[in-house]
Amino acid sequence: MKTDIEIAQESELQPIKEVALQLGITEDELDFYGKYKAKFTDELWDRVKDNPDGKLVLVTAINPTPAGEGKTTTTVGLGQAFGKLGKKAVIALREPSLGPCFGIKGGAAGGGYAQVVPMEDLNLHFTGDFHAITSANNLLAALLDNHIQQGNALRIDTKQVIWKRCLDMNDRALRNIVIGMGKKADGVVREDHFIITVASEIMAILCLAENMEDLKKRLGRIIVAYDYDGNPVTAEQLKAVGAMAALLKDAIRPNLIQTLEHTPAIVHGGPFANIAHGCNSVRATKTALKLADYVITEAGFGADLGAEKFLDIKCRMAGLKPDAVVLVATVRALKYNGGVAKADLSAENVEALKKGIVNLEKHIENLQKYKVPVVVTLNRFITDSPAELAFVKEFCEARGAEFALSDVWEKGGEGGIELANKVLSTLETKESHFEPLYKDELSICEKIETIAKEIYGAGSVTYDPAAKKAIAKIEAMGFGNVPVCMAKNQYSLSDDQTKLGRPEGFNINIREAYISAGAGFVVAITGTIMTMPGLPKTPAAERIDVDEAGKITGLF
Repeated sequence: MKTDIEIAQESELQPIKEVALQLGITEDELDFYGKYKAKFTDELWDRVKDNPDGKLVLVTAINPTPAGEGKTTTTVGLGQAFGKLGKKAVIALREPSLGPCFGIKGGAAGGGYAQVVPMEDLNLHFTGDFHAITSANNLLAALLDNHIQQGNALRIDTKQVIWKRCLDMNDRALRNIVIGMGKKADGVVREDHFIITVASEIMAILCLAENMEDLKKRLGRIIVAYDYDGNPVTAEQLKAVGAMAALLKDAIRPNLIQTLEHTPAIVHGGPFANIAHGCNSVRATKTALKLADYVITEAGFGADLGAEKFLDIKCRMAGLKPDAVVLVATVRALKYNGGVAKADLSAENVEALKKGIVNLEKHIENLQKYKVPVVVTLNRFITDSPAELAFVKEFCEARGAEFALSDVWEKGGEGGIELANKVLSTLETKESHFEPLYKDELSICEKIETIAKEIYGAGSVTYDPAAKKAIAKIEAMGFGNVPVCMAKNQYSLSDDQTKLGRPEGFNINIREAYISAGAGFVVAITGTIMTMPGLPKTPAAERIDVDEAGKITGLF
């Protein structure tokens, strides 16, 4: 059996200018990064901004398990299937982070015959967007510390510096550090921290900004610290905005690549869904809607994280209205939720399936709360029995969700025809009456508790004293009406990753809260979630290599 990278490397890519022509994009509306990657120019948006919008389809999933679900693979395969049906479609994805590529995931470009390519470029440096975000983040940190060193005219309290440095790599040793050691000229000694680039507020800002003007306004609102009187100090006060924007001038523009079957793929931005808002950029999605009749996008991890943030944060801020949601699961993952060991998932076990399918049931119920039609798809494995498939189909349809099987990993677009037809039928026969889960006017705690109880299934919410104090300060500063971005583990509906299936009545504890004033949301951190992940005992990096000819191996 061929690996994902072998399939990708054996594929014949079209020059990106030819892929762009499918969407009516000319060479003059592209900035080329070699033959197979390009960025959109601002002139493209100016030309298409008054076009009618296409239909927006969100792809999400159940909580991830070691058995695999295939959300990105389904997104790519569905886009390819639309192409096979003669539909003008484009997919809109996030960019992978180097941290998990070298950590656990080994890559994030889809899989099998449903991939975006060139997958090596996408999984590594791509067009440099993440490097630009990292540089802008750390420029702000350097200007902040330089201001303190050069006399501290803003009276910044070094005990209340909240801006962290970042790195697009899993490096737990940098979570908590001390800087400014050495001579007096080497800076002021203080505690500092690193987060992964995808958790940086600048990543969130880039993905939510409508244009350069909006980007600069958001950058200026970033709160980096508090002064000795407890007043916020912003990036604008540090005179950092212009230089940061200069670093981001190319990164703000969406990227165009292709799938294995040459379906256009707009890939831009990459906030994690477990520690950030988990969606590709607003600019990418809005541009896609002006270019195609159907836009298939995804949101990170399970629907309790990625879809909730897509619907409650991104759609709210950008005025987007999804027309349908595709919810991805596998029989294997559902049996895993039912208590079956990973090694035994290939054997038919309808009883375990009945126990584990409650996880899927909860996600169906959650998505229906947003008043958007839901289509459930099973990523089919050859070990799935007819009885298991029939049970899931009947289960979903009994709960008002459409159902279709998917074989896109093995067959590419051809394997997604059944799903594509079901999505098309849903778009034609069922109206979306999308509305967010909660109102802006609710307090921050009411928003947190609405998400915890309605989406996660919690019975109660508690707050560490520091979190409670932080929320009170955030509201006192006038940020009480912004949405909430919950930082929670992805493996469970609860904040305890060991609780599989559908836990109910549990307590969610908020241990930290802070305002991302530039992004425009409050981050609430639950449990033991980390904004700087660590590497596993055997990192994927140990398997990645490149030969004398420049051929990369080990990505998957």
